[in-house]
Amino acid sequence: MEEVKVTRNYQVTIPYEARRKLGIRIGDKLIVRVEGDNIIIRKKKGDIASLNLTLGRKITDEEINEVINEVSERIAGSS
Repeated sequence: MEEVKVTRNYQVTIPYEARRKLGIRIGDKLIVRVEGDNIIIRKKKGDIASLNLTLGRKITDEEINEVINEVSERIAGSS
């Protein structure tokens, strides 16, 4: 266990060993929750935007949302 300091912007630095063990990289998203007096931080898994699918490049959140909206409209239109 390692002690970290909270900055005036309420930021903390995740220690190197924790980042290494969890494979945390710049741009990764983390989930933060409170359990009693503890703050639990875990790496978000299953982020489809981080995959290089058949497009050969990373897919943005905006592109994912556009596809979801388009499919939702098609489903609603076919009812």
